[in-house]
Amino acid sequence: MQFRDRTRAAWPGAAGEDDMQIRTWHPDDLNAVAAINEAAVPAMNSLPAAELRRLLEIAAAGLVAEDAGEIAGFMICLAEGADYDSLNYHWFSQRYPSFAYVDRVAVAPSARGRGVGEALYEGLIAALAGSRPVLLCEVNQDPPNPGSLRFHRRLGFRTVGRQELEDGAKTVVMLEKELTVAASRLNRAAPAPTRSPRRSAGRR
Repeated sequence: MQFRDRTRAAWPGAAGEDDMQIRTWHPDDLNAVAAINEAAVPAMNSLPAAELRRLLEIAAAGLVAEDAGEIAGFMICLAEGADYDSLNYHWFSQRYPSFAYVDRVAVAPSARGRGVGEALYEGLIAALAGSRPVLLCEVNQDPPNPGSLRFHRRLGFRTVGRQELEDGAKTVVMLEKELTVAASRLNRAAPAPTRSPRRSAGRR
């Protein structure tokens, strides 16, 4: 899955955010990305900076939102075939031979309510440029995260399943957004993958 050059790719932000730029991540962004990830706990699981860097390096797209020179948010998107041990990623891998999966998206506390999350999704869809038929993610149902679920519904995601994790202590809603109808039909006609990626607890 090919995207624009990581050091130069950039897309405009959401309407009304003229100073915001969505661009591919750079190693210099790592400390800011790690801080934003930790600020999102417990809605998002904690990860050390080294693991975040590994995910960004294997990601099909690692994007940051930059506003007035500051990192306001980030997104990590993986394609099929990634060396990733998430149970949620594995759930989708069993059902979709071709996909883009949003493992995590987070906004800095000081930037919330300014359209950063929506701008990141707009940048991601522009970066995908028709290369994948569906965009996938999951949102916590238990413990509940109704704000995230409303946000994803507004962006056009629909429920395609649920998964229990951690011996039933956690439940996530599996979401899908079709990117192209024709490609989606091809995706459903293709055989499901047979590989078994390494497993771990869910990442969202």
